[in-house]
Amino acid sequence: MVAGDGEATVIEQWARVRGKLRAEVGEAAYRSWLTPLTLAGARNGKLRLAVPTRFMRDWVASNYAARLDALWSEEDPSIAGIEIVVQPPSRPSPKPGAGEALLGSCEQQVNEAVMAKVGVGSVTNGAKPAPQSSSSAQSSSSEGGGGSRESISASLDPRLTFENFVVGKPNELAYAAARRVAEAPTAPFNPLFLYGGVGLGKTHLMHAIGLHIKKQQPERRIIYLSAEKFMYQFVRALRTKDTMAFKEQFRSVDVLMIDDVQFIGGREATQEEFFHTFNALVDQNRQVIISADKSPSDLEGVEERMRSRLGWGLVADIHPTTYELRLGILQAKAEQSATEIPVKVLEFLAHKITSNVRELEGALNRIVAHGTLVGRPITLETTQEVLHDLLRANDRRVTIEEIQKRVSAHFNVRVADMHSARRARAVARPRQVAMYLSKQLTSRSLPEIGRKFGGRDHTTVMHAVRKVEELKATDSGFAEDVELLRRMLEA
Repeated sequence: MVAGDGEATVIEQWARVRGKLRAEVGEAAYRSWLTPLTLAGARNGKLRLAVPTRFMRDWVASNYAARLDALWSEEDPSIAGIEIVVQPPSRPSPKPGAGEALLGSCEQQVNEAVMAKVGVGSVTNGAKPAPQSSSSAQSSSSEGGGGSRESISASLDPRLTFENFVVGKPNELAYAAARRVAEAPTAPFNPLFLYGGVGLGKTHLMHAIGLHIKKQQPERRIIYLSAEKFMYQFVRALRTKDTMAFKEQFRSVDVLMIDDVQFIGGREATQEEFFHTFNALVDQNRQVIISADKSPSDLEGVEERMRSRLGWGLVADIHPTTYELRLGILQAKAEQSATEIPVKVLEFLAHKITSNVRELEGALNRIVAHGTLVGRPITLETTQEVLHDLLRANDRRVTIEEIQKRVSAHFNVRVADMHSARRARAVARPRQVAMYLSKQLTSRSLPEIGRKFGGRDHTTVMHAVRKVEELKATDSGFAEDVELLRRMLEA
């Protein structure tokens, strides 16, 4: 049977929309949240897209509905909008009525053919999610003793060991706690909670713990994964009605490591399951290790009982690096590279690049690669030439406190108003400008910026950035004010 032209057109449009969205959001997010989306017909001029659970509907509606709407409008301006509906996999899809005749009985055949043509996978209601990549689906008896457990655990990077971790005053407590946990036969602190900014070594320590345990106590079962993947696995278990297997996988391990736990903030169902999993493991004296970008008491969107549980054991923070620690890291990396790098170059980099260790290592890799590939000796001059963009960005960095003071003086408000709960426009607008400039001129994350403005949520910072950008586009006077402030701060 051949589908009608109208049906094929809509399915082709859907394939193109999915292809564009996949390229925009990346493979991981696409497979986690967008693969289960299916066309379910139309109603009152709106296209209906189906997902198997209410949780997924709420997530897709909050995070992707606006972009789906925009992409569909590009494909077909006559579409009035997008509606995300729940269509459980156990129930057969309803037959389209007269007003929903976009999809025919041969939709699946046409859909799969078109999807294959443009390189986008097709998943119908009730289908299994896309298989794990080969790297994450390897079998290893030391990490689980079974393929099902290994399929949900991320692999550990063999380079991220305790031996390769450079210890200094900012991270000595976290390092000592991580080593104690790795070497102890039972849980000495439960949980071990590591927190700090981006690129300071939280993930390195978690990998080092896992690698050490695998080597010294191979019989212990380990699961390491991000909070986002934990949430995805839980949603998949709900969708396939296999929550008992999910609980068994996570509650039968000896060591559970969850990275970036702040991402479960606001996800009530995921928090509930994580809470019970956490309690079950702690009650059995199984080790739980967690990392986040802030302390348990500062986690946003996390229930009070969860914050309390996370602070039960040892909370170890990793502070921003000092000059001595940065120099030590560079010296260790230089020795590993087997390339002759002058001490003056290493000292220069340690002074100039202060944001995080990842950026520091990236800078070193660039100058080593340049020296190796181009054949020029590594000197202070060539370093400045190769890293001119990175050095310029670091030179013009300002602090959020400086931004708040400058904006307050410009708009004639108090610095305290930047932290207050006042919502009067005379106060709220300068606060939004300060948040916008903080996002543009500093390397701080949205949650970190929000904390500097009276403990506000990262979504408040996002709203402020969008609002300022909108006002700049429509109000030339306002745009001049913001640009003047930017130039003064960068000077």
